[in-house]
Amino acid sequence: MNALLSQDRGPYETPIFKNYKVEDYLPALKESIRIAKERLEEIKSIKEPNFENVILALEDMDKEANFVNTIYYNLYSAHASPEHQALASDISAINAEYSNDISLDEKLFQQVKSVYDKQEQLSLGIEEKKLLEDVYKSFVRNGANLEPEKKEQLRDIDKNLAPLSSKFSENVLKAINAFELYLEEKDLEGLPESFVEAAKHAAEEKGKADQYLVSLQAPSFIPFITYSSRRDLREKVWRAYTTKCVEGELSNKEIIKKAVELRHKRAKLLGFSSHADYVLEERMAKSVSKVEDFLENLYQVSRPAAEKDVQEVEAFAKKIDDLDKLMPWDFAYYSEKLKEQKFGFHEEDLKPYFSLEKVIQGAFGLAKKLYGIDFRANSDIDTYHPDVRVFEVISPENQVQGILYADFHPRETKRSGAWMTSYRDQYVDNGENKIPQISIVCNFTKPTSKKPSLLTFDEVQTLFHEFGHALHGLLSKVKYKSLSGTNVLWDFVELPSQFMENFLFEKEVLDLFAEHYETKEKIPAELVEKLKASSKFLAGYASLRQLQFGFLDMAWHRDEEGLKHDVLEFEEMVTEKTRLFEKVAGTSTSVGFSHIFAGGYSAGYYSYKWAEVLDADAYEAFQERGLFDLDTAKSFHDNILSRGGSEDPMELYKRFRGREPDPKALLRRQGLLQK
Repeated sequence: MNALLSQDRGPYETPIFKNYKVEDYLPALKESIRIAKERLEEIKSIKEPNFENVILALEDMDKEANFVNTIYYNLYSAHASPEHQALASDISAINAEYSNDISLDEKLFQQVKSVYDKQEQLSLGIEEKKLLEDVYKSFVRNGANLEPEKKEQLRDIDKNLAPLSSKFSENVLKAINAFELYLEEKDLEGLPESFVEAAKHAAEEKGKADQYLVSLQAPSFIPFITYSSRRDLREKVWRAYTTKCVEGELSNKEIIKKAVELRHKRAKLLGFSSHADYVLEERMAKSVSKVEDFLENLYQVSRPAAEKDVQEVEAFAKKIDDLDKLMPWDFAYYSEKLKEQKFGFHEEDLKPYFSLEKVIQGAFGLAKKLYGIDFRANSDIDTYHPDVRVFEVISPENQVQGILYADFHPRETKRSGAWMTSYRDQYVDNGENKIPQISIVCNFTKPTSKKPSLLTFDEVQTLFHEFGHALHGLLSKVKYKSLSGTNVLWDFVELPSQFMENFLFEKEVLDLFAEHYETKEKIPAELVEKLKASSKFLAGYASLRQLQFGFLDMAWHRDEEGLKHDVLEFEEMVTEKTRLFEKVAGTSTSVGFSHIFAGGYSAGYYSYKWAEVLDADAYEAFQERGLFDLDTAKSFHDNILSRGGSEDPMELYKRFRGREPDPKALLRRQGLLQK
């Protein structure tokens, strides 16, 4: 029997990855959809539709297909062979057709509408009302009210749209893997020992002894561009990174144009002015004008601060190296040197205190202090790669309340970046709590024969960020899986993750885990003070950079103006107000902007800044009452982390904070506004 369709599971009903073969996916998906459609016919034939036999039946109708897709797409990102990747178009097309078969089924919609219209007589609880509303809205937003001819147009759009995101992602991964720069001893000036060791190890794995490999993977690209004294090589690597997927067989330009065109066409078919209007109907922000006002208000404060930041770095570069003109490939290098001078330390001073093992312990230790949970390694649970580790999450009542997979190192079968995902969301089935199976995936330098995996402070923040998402999934306590964990509005989803990053600037938190990997000494208080002082360094520049991504995303999706121009030409027009350096010909952000063209952030990238306001304000509650104040932590747990999408997010937030978030909290934290 096809392993993906069998009921065989590991401990706690976890997947048995070793049983799943590439050739299993398509047959399993087709068969699981056939099963779902049989159940669909049963739901449609019900004479007296109610919440249980229609809405709850829909929750469970396609559980087999969901399992197949979960395994396929999670491994597509984390561990995909070329054969696995090659299935993406077919699988996306099958899913799009099936999704339309459900959402455009007139008889099924009438069953849902029948329940929705009589909800006042059903005595539904809060979660039941929210689930019913979500299901009904999902049908309407996916074309249930369209005329038959327009339904067919929608089917055609979705069929063409479905494969584009996977192709975009595939091109980015291939482009990153295609770039290799081998260095010799003479090329290593300025590079820290930890980078040199990792680069040598990477070259040896490629059969290049006595050489050093620079790649476009973040653990290689970022330190190289930050520390290499070779300006010519910094430029070469920077140009490779910023021109990937611009031209050639891996170009994403046409994919972008096609995706944007189809998204707008789909939105208009459904009665919206643009894709952004369609997306924002189901966001906290609600409207394009509100998002643009939000971004513009931050821009007005960030732009002048960012200009001062660049001027300061440029003056410093002129002073120490007589640099005639600061270019984008110079900024990280000179800003790091300026930070060293201003604050008396550099990033490499921190790395010995941040071995990956200790940072993991620190994240677990903080979760225990705040929420009373423990983490226990379990080597009996199967994984998809030897690098992946698994932990049981132990509740304060000493019960297993979740499973956490942790996958931390880069490989050629894995896309770049960091993310959290799930193999099963928490829910209740016939009175039994089904525990969540959550995964965090990152790309941190592997340990070498001489050193453990040592993280930069940015990487420590990344781990805590993804762990915050994981806690949102692991601590969920709701009835229905579609309301569970991170199944919340997109501009709320980053609150738990970004919130966790705040703790890393506190000595009492760092003392939980930050110790020198050789001497075992705790991180010195003086170094922590320097870290805190430097955290506001270039805050204007960092803020403006994020705003540029937000403005670019909205420009592609608020109207169809982008379709009138070449991708690079349009991007240059849009980013003019946020650019701090002159545009370098042939470079592009859009062609590698996976968040909006291969992820779920289209017309939603602003949500990072939106959630920053929430997380800064939420953290101020802990600063006011004590970092480990148990009442505050319990309120955050009970009102935010455990509630998922079971209620309106602003109501949940007000229940925690006692009021709406203060927009100035973010500017205060960044040092862009006096307290």
